[in-house]
Amino acid sequence: MREEWGNVDEYFISNLHQQDMVLEHVLQANHEAGLPSIDVTPTQGKFLYLLAKLKGAKRILEIGTLGGYSSIWMGRALPEDGKLVTLEYSQKHAEVARENIKKAGLEPKIEIMVGPALESLPTLKDKGYPSFDFIFIDADKPNNPHYLKWALAYSQPGTVIIGDNVVRNGRVADQNNEDPGVKGSRALIDLLAKESRIEATALQTVGSKGYDGFVMGIVK
Repeated sequence: MREEWGNVDEYFISNLHQQDMVLEHVLQANHEAGLPSIDVTPTQGKFLYLLAKLKGAKRILEIGTLGGYSSIWMGRALPEDGKLVTLEYSQKHAEVARENIKKAGLEPKIEIMVGPALESLPTLKDKGYPSFDFIFIDADKPNNPHYLKWALAYSQPGTVIIGDNVVRNGRVADQNNEDPGVKGSRALIDLLAKESRIEATALQTVGSKGYDGFVMGIVK
C-alpha cells in the first residue's frame, strides 16, 4: 500500500508541480549534509505555500527549520515586505538552511534563530515580532503543547496555526502508547480541545513519507 501512496504522490507532483531545480537542490544538499529525511513532501510543501497565500500572510513563524525546505515553500508565498522567522535547535541544520535559503533568493525575507525554540520564543516580541498571521509547528513533538501555547500568544484573530506529524502512523489514538512523540501529539490535541480561542480540526494523510497527518486551527 505504501508503494501505491508514493506512486500517487509522484503522479500529483508530475502533473501539478513544475520542475523546481532550487527545491531539488535543497533536498540534495540536506541529504549530503546528513540531515534526517523528515522534510515535508513536495505536495505538502505546496499545500503550506497555498495556505499561506490564501491567508495573505505577511508574517510567518516556523518552529523547526531543519534544512529550510518548508521555510522556502512558505517564504515564496510572502509579499515583498513579508517576513518569515524560523526557529532551529541545531547549529548544523541552521547553517545548511542558510545556504539553501540563499540559493532560493529568500535571504531578505527569512530569518533563522538558532537555539532551543522555548528559549527563542519569549524573545520574539522584543525583536519586533508582536504577532504572526501564519504559524507552522514542526519541531520536537514532546514540546508540541508548549509550542501551541506560544503560538497562541503570538496570534491575532484569524491567525492560522498548523501542527505537523500528529497522527504518528495511527498511534495517536492509543491512549496507552508511551512514545514521547505520541504523548506530545495527544497533549496538543487535548489542549486544542479545551482552548476556547481557536477552532481546529485534524486530517490524516498518506504519501511517499507514509501515514501521518496534521492539525489546523484558526484563532478567533
